Amino acid sequence: MNGKTVLEFKSRSKQKEIVLTQSVIVGNRIPKDYFVTSGSGESDITIHAGSYHLALKDAGIEVGNIMTYSSILPAIATEIEKPELTHGEVVESIMAVSHAEKGQKATAGIIYGWLYNKKTGKKHGGLVCEHNGNYDEREVEKKLMASINELYVNGFNDKYKLEDIKMITKSFTPKKKHGTALVALCFKNYVVPIIG
Repeated sequence: MNGKTVLEFKSRSKQKEIVLTQSVIVGNRIPKDYFVTSGSGESDITIHAGSYHLALKDAGIEVGNIMTYSSILPAIATEIEKPELTHGEVVESIMAVSHAEKGQKATAGIIYGWLYNKKTGKKHGGLVCEHNGNYDEREVEKKLMASINELYVNGFNDKYKLEDIKMITKSFTPKKKHGTALVALCFKNYVVPIIG
């Protein structure tokens, strides 16, 4: 069609045709800036719309729509101070969440570190692990350290050094029926490569 892309769709009133004379192909988004936060909450009503939401509020991210990732940081990722969020924005994160009942401990934590090339010293990217449970912070810290070491040894230790490790935990015992503790590494913006 003369190098033009044609998109057709039907609305309730009539069929519409959109002709795109220019287009780009983009690659997958690469997370750039991130911040780390934590919070806890408790409720006598429920978990999701109760203690979990209040933990998000305590962490300062309750206005966002939360999506969770697995555990890899790109080399360009840079830690920033927690920014003000726009009500309703999508907040993509690596998050540990622990729920507990009254009198039971809720503990969540994340650990992350950076991989550097053993020959050149160049930053390759980062690894993040999250863990949660109904036990004390020392137990979560041990499990987090074991988890990041396991990831490192099983895929990265031949070429890279793991350094600059940080660990964040949150723990509390709710006095209400439901309690939630969470720790989150949240992405704020992205690089989108243009590949064609």
